[in-house]
Amino acid sequence: MTVIGLTTYAEPASMLVWQREFAMLHASYIAATERTGAIAVLLPPQSAGSAQAAAAEVLDRIDGLVLTGGADVDPRRYGQAPGERTSAPRVLRDDWEIALTTAALGRGLPLLAVCRGLQVLNVALGGSLHQHLPEVTGHEGHQPGPGVFGAVDVTTAPGTRTAGLIGPGVRVSCHHHQAIARLAAGLTVSAVAGDGTIEAAEVAGQAFAVGVQWHPEEDSADARLFAALTAAGRQYRERVRENTA
Repeated sequence: MTVIGLTTYAEPASMLVWQREFAMLHASYIAATERTGAIAVLLPPQSAGSAQAAAAEVLDRIDGLVLTGGADVDPRRYGQAPGERTSAPRVLRDDWEIALTTAALGRGLPLLAVCRGLQVLNVALGGSLHQHLPEVTGHEGHQPGPGVFGAVDVTTAPGTRTAGLIGPGVRVSCHHHQAIARLAAGLTVSAVAGDGTIEAAEVAGQAFAVGVQWHPEEDSADARLFAALTAAGRQYRERVRENTA
């Protein structure tokens, strides 16, 4: 079976009788992966050795990668001071996910970047972010409130992989107060919201490297993006086996 790795949060939390640091992930990501027939494996931020070396070891063992949602990427990574609305940096998670992203693209491992994941992808490739999107758009429709998803209509760019997967347009569930500002070299915009916010981008020259600003794991009736990742992961593993036979 195809094995998909999913990055996780590393946050203080309360669970049962414990209040401590947890490596955790919304179960909706796991369910979305399982619906495609793949096996989900969690990849928590870790500091054993160098992030680059650990990432290479991990990617040897999976067929596809999901960069999941979460806290803001540290603005210092794209040359800016943190804004008033930007969350405290998660240095270990940023290190880990940027290392995974770089290594995955280097070997052509299929990649689906979700929400924060798209922002990590853009920053890893040299782009920057709007630190607080309402200051740009003038509204909070992409994140109406804590734990509340916004319903956003997005339009895809003809000829992109994203358009091929979900059609010319779709209403999606968003929960983000940041978004791509300067698009990284090598990324192509593949969907935008009505206010001009970049809602999806993909990496040129990769078999499958798609990032979306919305949360496809929350829509149990639409598995197209996760299914495409699993299919690409299966093909990737077959190519690896052929090359090592």
